[in-house]
Amino acid sequence: MTVIGLGAMGRALAGAFLREGHRTTVWNRTAEKADELVARGAVLAGSVGEAVAASPLVVVCVTDYDAVRELLDPVDLGDRAVVNLTSGTPGAARELAGRVGAYLDGGIMATPAAVGTAEAVLVCSGSRAAFERYEPVLRGLGAETVYLGEDAGLAALYEVGVLGLMWSTLNGFLQGAALARAAGLDAASFAPLAVKSMESVAGWLPDYARQIDEGSYPPLDATIDVHLAAMRNLIEESESLGVSTELPRFVKALADRAVAEGRGEEGYAALVEQFGKPS
Repeated sequence: MTVIGLGAMGRALAGAFLREGHRTTVWNRTAEKADELVARGAVLAGSVGEAVAASPLVVVCVTDYDAVRELLDPVDLGDRAVVNLTSGTPGAARELAGRVGAYLDGGIMATPAAVGTAEAVLVCSGSRAAFERYEPVLRGLGAETVYLGEDAGLAALYEVGVLGLMWSTLNGFLQGAALARAAGLDAASFAPLAVKSMESVAGWLPDYARQIDEGSYPPLDATIDVHLAAMRNLIEESESLGVSTELPRFVKALADRAVAEGRGEEGYAALVEQFGKPS
């Protein structure tokens, strides 16, 4: 295997390949970042071309897609498969796929520390032949490897969607923690309840997804009108404690628009229609 790019995630990827017993070649602009990997048995290439020539499978994890193109365009890839685990947009992934014959775009749904463990999920899209050939190798990066289809942009689409989910979840927790702190409580006392609540909400998602696909939103937990009353409570309490109301006011604005369109008696999943509109 070859890994190009040895930031935190790149080093984790190369480390996972080494743990699986694969002969692993690495390259990075700053060669010193490879020292620990070389001590574990990796081979440090002297150039990108040398790194590419060393293996039939080239994994790239660098800053952005411009950096990927800058590194790979001057190199003769031949029949090598490229798995690009650099974060980017679906359009950039499709453009890069047009330059590389056996191309897979992918995303690791995990922190670097979780790569190669049961917590990590790898999603890929692009060349089916490349995925089928190298799936056994890629499976060493996480507990699950998901192939989304031949459209190279799908992995990036799913990745940015999951990032939005992550930020929304964390922002909701931070809003609650700010309320707790303003009331003289510590965040640690709020965290266990937050975890339990998030686990419950996660269980709703399959039914929400089904409703979205069907375009019908009967209330599963409560109507938007009921949610809207609770949103007012959150805003009022935030104001009384001197905590920012920007996030809850944004969410309430979406619910207000849904009610104005006659969706007040529908379930919360109906707000997808608001998220689906251009800003």
